[in-house]
Amino acid sequence: MGLETSDDAAVYKITDEIAMIQTVDFFTPVVDDPYTFGQIAAANSLSDVYAMGGEPKIALNIAAFPNCLDTEILGEILRGGADKVKEAGAVLVGGHTIQDNEPKYGLSVSGFVHPDKIFKNYGCKPGEVLILTKPVGSGIVNTAVKAGMASDEAVDEVIRVMASLNKTAKEVIQNYPVSACTDVTGFGLLGHCTEMASASAVTLDICPKDIAWITDADSYAKMGLVPAGAYRNREHCEAMVEVGNAEEFELDLLYDPQTSGGLLFSVAKEYMDSILQDFEECHLETAVSVIGKVTEAGEKWIRLV
Repeated sequence: MGLETSDDAAVYKITDEIAMIQTVDFFTPVVDDPYTFGQIAAANSLSDVYAMGGEPKIALNIAAFPNCLDTEILGEILRGGADKVKEAGAVLVGGHTIQDNEPKYGLSVSGFVHPDKIFKNYGCKPGEVLILTKPVGSGIVNTAVKAGMASDEAVDEVIRVMASLNKTAKEVIQNYPVSACTDVTGFGLLGHCTEMASASAVTLDICPKDIAWITDADSYAKMGLVPAGAYRNREHCEAMVEVGNAEEFELDLLYDPQTSGGLLFSVAKEYMDSILQDFEECHLETAVSVIGKVTEAGEKWIRLV
């Protein structure tokens, strides 16, 4: 697997039974607490392996840190990452740290998957439904946090959502014939939907009112607390999106860049109720939404309905 369809990670077939998934991701802090930042960055890095249907096995730290800060802060970042790697059932085997003007942290992750059970971000079929396993709005809520305007409820939920692994969600959907899957991260929901639709040569009908938002994210969007990345995502994708009657704040949320977002997958409608029941029975920590459906290719890759 390569870059042609903007898939989430590289996959290299080793034998007829084993393929290796390889990915890397790191970024600057999105929260003040270093331990929590380490957890979120690690969960985000591990997510690409889950998005490909695999199990993470080995992780390496990637860190940049200023020499003007207490090294105990770096230790807490690394501890948060190590705990999240352990939760994923993988092994942290070292890494590399450099001096930099701003802290940065993430992981290089290797995982395994059976070559016949790889999730790809293409293959959506008309008539299927689209299910998202986490609420949207982390970029907007984090912008409200930086402005000192976020409620305690919003802060608690956005941290829980960002730090939550996609492990359980992946373990549920691997029992079904999933046609396509990706995780929603920096390109925003519509950015990743556009990649899935174009790679699958279909149109995705997305219903904004059916999407779960993180607590107060819609209110902050209406106030204009929108990160710059949302505008970049919109500029990149808007020519491929038919907005219909979507409100401006809904567009801001749909283009909002996500940190450690949920899995978005396409599956035959006949499996929808069973999948949703499985999510409920396994006590998934995050809100699940049926956000739309797959249709025959139209004039635009995305149609907001």
